Amino acid sequence: MDTEAQHQERDRSSTAGPGDIPAEPGTEEGSRSSFPSRLPGGRFTLGLGACVVLVLLFSTFVLQPFQIPSRSMEPELRVGDRILVNKLAYRFGGEPRRGDVVVFDGTEYFGDGDFVKRVVGTGGDRVVCCDARGRLAVNGAVVDEPYLYAGDGASTVPFDVVVPTGRLFLLGDHRSDSSDSRDRLGSPGGGMLPVEQVLGRAEWVGWPFSRWSSVGHSGTLAQLPDRGRHG
Repeated sequence: MDTEAQHQERDRSSTAGPGDIPAEPGTEEGSRSSFPSRLPGGRFTLGLGACVVLVLLFSTFVLQPFQIPSRSMEPELRVGDRILVNKLAYRFGGEPRRGDVVVFDGTEYFGDGDFVKRVVGTGGDRVVCCDARGRLAVNGAVVDEPYLYAGDGASTVPFDVVVPTGRLFLLGDHRSDSSDSRDRLGSPGGGMLPVEQVLGRAEWVGWPFSRWSSVGHSGTLAQLPDRGRHG
C-alpha cells in the first residue's frame, strides 16, 4: 500500500551510515562543483583573469606601450612619454616609409635594447647632407623638417649615402643629442638598419594624458618622389 512504501523510504534515509553524505541539489552526487565557484572570488576572478590575458595578447601583438628614455626625439617625444606602437603596421606586406617614427631592436646595429628614431631614407634612396642652408636632400629634393629641435640643423656631420635595399637610414629629431645612423657610417652595416629589426610604428603619445597626440609629423619626407633612386 502507499502508506507502506512511504514508511520504507523513510527507513532507508534514516539508516544512512556516518560516512554517507547526502546529495546536494544541482550537483552530480553532491561531490562536484563548477570551476568558477572553486576560485577565490568566483566568476569575478575568472573574468578578471581573462581580461588580463586579452590585454597581454593585445599589447604583445597589436598595440604596445614604450617609454621614451632620452631626448633624442625632442620636441615631439619627451623623456618619460609613453608612446603606443602599432605592431601590425608592417606585418602584412607594408614597409616603413620616409617620415615614419619607428621603434626597433637595435641589437648588433645600434646597441642592446629598443630604440625610437625617424625614417629618413629607405632602400634605394640617396640621402645627402647638407646644403648651404644646412638642409637634407633625399633623391635630389631638399627636405623640409619642421619636427627638428629648435636651433638644430639637419646635421653637423656631412654625409652622402645610398641606402641598400631592405635597409633604413634613421635619424633622431634632436640631431645635436641623438646617436643614430650618422654615428655608424663606418661600422658594419654602415648605420643602415635591416627592415626586419623594426618592431612597429609609433602612433600616439598615450601618457601623460595632457600630451595625448598623434606621432609622426613627417614634413615633406613622405611626399618625396622616388625618382633618382640608386639601386
